[in-house]
Amino acid sequence: MKKTLLFILILTALLLAGCASPGPTEAEGESHTLISSEALVSMMEARRDTFLLINTHIPFEGNLPTTDFSVPYNEINQHLDLFPADKDAEIVLYCMSNRMALIAADDLVAAGYTNLKLLDGGMLAWQSAGQTLDMEP
Repeated sequence: MKKTLLFILILTALLLAGCASPGPTEAEGESHTLISSEALVSMMEARRDTFLLINTHIPFEGNLPTTDFSVPYNEINQHLDLFPADKDAEIVLYCMSNRMALIAADDLVAAGYTNLKLLDGGMLAWQSAGQTLDMEP
């Protein structure tokens, strides 16, 4: 009985670890990190002019205030001209939940960008944190 219980506990722990939220992801030595809504608010208040804020969600369902521009997550490679020539420039990506932003970030990492941040939980988390969206495109 104890062995069965121990096996179940270990199996449960492994399953839960597999479901955990990912930390920074890496591709070819470059990474993108997740930031909370609170961290993004702090960045926006302290140094909004030092990073790009980009909405990758389609279809349009709102923007975070002061969003620089929107580009569909699946068209990043066709719009690299919109991004800074400086591959180390800080870029914050977001979408509704984070799935599209992760795909966009992978494309930007493949294009050589090295300083990418993603809004953890996307616009849903932003609104849950009490923040508002701009509904004008």
